[in-house]
Amino acid sequence: MVYNSGSLSPQYRTKMTKKLIISALFVFGVSMLQAASGGNGHSEAKAPVRGDAIAGSSLVAVCAGCHGADGNSLVGQWPTLAGQRESYLYEQLEHIQKGERMIPSMMGILDPYDEEDLRNISAFYAAQITKVGQADKTNIALGEKIYRAGNKESAVPACAACHGPNGRGLELAEYPMLGGQKAEYVVTSLIAYQNGQRGDDGHALIMQGIASRLTNEEIRAVANYVSGLY
Repeated sequence: MVYNSGSLSPQYRTKMTKKLIISALFVFGVSMLQAASGGNGHSEAKAPVRGDAIAGSSLVAVCAGCHGADGNSLVGQWPTLAGQRESYLYEQLEHIQKGERMIPSMMGILDPYDEEDLRNISAFYAAQITKVGQADKTNIALGEKIYRAGNKESAVPACAACHGPNGRGLELAEYPMLGGQKAEYVVTSLIAYQNGQRGDDGHALIMQGIASRLTNEEIRAVANYVSGLY
């Protein structure tokens, strides 16, 4: 099932907008606490990276084995990079290169690249078109609920508050695109946040708190939902 956010009814949009505002205020409050305590996730706004996509196209051959020639991964355990926010891609590549985000399969791969190379690689993948998958219908309703409204009982904010109603993310705040992302990869990432295994920046610290309040069922459902979202 491919989910088109443009097909929502006006009544549903109004209802979800109210919930998104509440969730956004919640996340904003958490972000301000992070900044006040020295977290680096939201202390200042960052501009888009603006690398050279054409130059980047000559640097990504080694990436294709896992992420696909055009950044659309063919294997669920590896993330799709096509269409991802340029600033987010660059930030993550920096973290991986510096050893601040540990991914065993990428150890040493980024060592030959300088800062300009990383910017150009980020620009290349950001310029590609995301190929949205088919979401499983079995738990799509729960996934949609968590993504668009969160879970008031467990204080889980709506994912859409930061990642957008169509899953495109927010460039300036460096919130990543989730629409069309591999469900298996999203599950793995949320569990890593939940277990404190991923905490390379202020964004990750926010996600640790949110993921810790998600049930395994909710994690699988929201991961499935975003895989077909565009």
